[in-house]
Amino acid sequence: MLSSNKKIFIIVITLACLAGLNLAWYKALYSKGNETPDIQTNADKTSTHSDAANKQQNQATEVDIKLAPLSEFATNQPNTIQNSFNLISDNRPKKQPKKLQVHSLSTIKKLFDSLNYNSESWQAGNREVPRLTFETVTERWQETADSIPVIEKKMIFFRLMAPLILIGNEKTLLERRYIEMSARDDKKLLQLAQKYRVIETDQLNQELALTDEQYATLLNRVDIIPPSLVLAQAAEESGWATSRFTVEGNAFFGQWDFSGNGMAPKQQRTELGNYGIARFDSPLDSVLGYLININTNNAYQKLRDLRATLREEKAPITGLELAGTLDKYSERGQDYIDGLRQMIRYNKLDQVDEAYLSDDDPIHLMNADQ
Repeated sequence: MLSSNKKIFIIVITLACLAGLNLAWYKALYSKGNETPDIQTNADKTSTHSDAANKQQNQATEVDIKLAPLSEFATNQPNTIQNSFNLISDNRPKKQPKKLQVHSLSTIKKLFDSLNYNSESWQAGNREVPRLTFETVTERWQETADSIPVIEKKMIFFRLMAPLILIGNEKTLLERRYIEMSARDDKKLLQLAQKYRVIETDQLNQELALTDEQYATLLNRVDIIPPSLVLAQAAEESGWATSRFTVEGNAFFGQWDFSGNGMAPKQQRTELGNYGIARFDSPLDSVLGYLININTNNAYQKLRDLRATLREEKAPITGLELAGTLDKYSERGQDYIDGLRQMIRYNKLDQVDEAYLSDDDPIHLMNADQ
C-alpha cells in the first residue's frame, strides 16, 4: 500500500496483442476458403447481451490512476506462459498520438510494414504491437469489403482492432494494480468501485470504506479479457466491420441501449422494449464499453469467476477457455460459443494472447477527408 506522501508516476502495461499477422493465420484463413462467417445480426441478441442502459455507464469517466514504477512490485513479475498479462512497462509513452491520414488500404499496409507489424516479423518471433488507434469505419469499407480478398480483409481487421484491445486491457490492468495497492477508503478506489458498479454513485460523497466483500467483488471485475476472444467477438458481431451499426455508430459488439439514444434495428422486437444498439464516439470507445459490459453485467459472472480461478492458479487466461462461459451473450447459446472457438482456432488468434504493446509513440489514423 502506498503512503500518502509517496511520489507516484503514470505507468504502463504491456499487454497482449497482435504484432503482425502470422503467416499461419493466412494458411488457416485460406484453408477455410473465401466464405464469409455466419454473422448473427445485432437484432437477434437476447436482452442480456449488454447492460448498456445508457452510453454514460459504458463509457464511465476515467480515473486518473498514477503509481510508483511497477518495477518495485513483485506482482509485476510475469509468468512464463503469458507474460503480457502481468508485466507492465515503466516506459509507456506520454505524448499525444501522431495523426496520420489514410487514403487507401495500400496506405495502411505500407504503414504496417514501416512499423514492422507484419507476418514476417511475427514469424521471426516479434510480439510487439504498435499503439494504433483509428477514427471510424468508413462507408467505403462497407461498400467494398465484399470485393476485398478474404485473407486481406481479415488481416486489416485484426491488425487494426488488436491494438485497441490491448490499450483497453492496459487501462484495466493499471486500474487493477491501483486497487491491489490502495486503502479501502481511498477516494480513487471508491471511484473505481462506482465505475465497476460495486457501489452506487451517491455513495461516493459519503465517508466510507469498501467492505471485504465489495473489495473482492471489485477485484473480480477489474481484469483483462483475452485479445483472442475480443477479436473473435468483434468480427462476429460487426461482420468484419461491415455492419450498419459499426459504420453509423462505431458499434463493434452489438451492445444494447435502452436509453432511447441507440440505433434502432430494422426489425425491432417490441416484446423486449424500446431498445437500440449503443453508439460510441470511436472504435476504441466501443472496445472500452465492451470491457465494462463483460466485467460488470451479471450475465457474465461465470466468465469473471473462471478468470479469477485461472489467475489464482497462475494458469493461462485464454480466449478458448473463457469463450465457454458466454452462453448468455447470444440467443444461439452453445452454437455461439462453438462459433467463437472455431474462429479463434481457424485464425490462430490464440497466438495474439502472447503479444504486447510497443513503448513507441502512439499513432492515430484519420480518414483522408478529415
